[in-house]
This record gives sequence, structure tokens and C-alpha cells, in this order.
Amino acid sequence: MVDKNFDISFYKRPDGTKPAQIFIKSLEPKMRAKIAWLINALETCGNSLREPYSKHLDDGIFELRAKVGSDISRVLYFFVVGQQAVLTHGFVKKTNKTPPEEIKLAKKYREDFLAERSNKQ
Repeated sequence: MVDKNFDISFYKRPDGTKPAQIFIKSLEPKMRAKIAWLINALETCGNSLREPYSKHLDDGIFELRAKVGSDISRVLYFFVVGQQAVLTHGFVKKTNKTPPEEIKLAKKYREDFLAERSNKQ
């Protein structure tokens, strides 16, 4: 068994909801299983996980890439110092490029996460 190198967590909004977790739970079973496999790969491989499983999008925002049949899902995430990755949210991909508003949302969640973290210290 391989030791898990990275701690994976879900971004939590101020109201306590976790957008990535809600998205994953909403998926069909096969897609949910694929995403679970990718999260496990991210735990094991961390920042060395590459395409076709993970892709850097912009400014430290990455996506886990899942495809089942013609359905494509993405879960966005970022890394935090100390071997941690935070899953922000997910979406069903319908265009060739990841929509800029999805990347913008992931950046906002990262900003909120880091602000909340610094307030606790």
C-alpha cells in the first residue's frame, strides 16, 4: 500500500456548504467513482499528477479531469503549502475550454480560504 502524501480537503463556504462535495455527490455513479479515483490519485501523487488526469489552468488553479462516455466533469483545486490540496468546486464541461468564470470562482474560493486560514493563526 502506498502512503498518502497529500492531504485533500474541500473548500467550505461561510454557510458551511462544500461546493466540490455537493457537485461530486450529484454525479452519476460511474462518474462519481472516476472522480473518487482521481482524488485518490491526487492524494498519492500530489503536484506530480499530470495530464490526462490533472491539468494546470491558470495562476495555481488546477482541474481533475474525468470522462465517462461522452460526459466530461471537472473538479477544480489548488495547493496549499504543507502538502495539501483544496477542492473548490466542480462542473460538467460542455465547451472545449474551461469557462473563465469557473477559474475565476476557484480563485475567489482560494482567496477566501487563505484569508480564513490567516485569521485563525
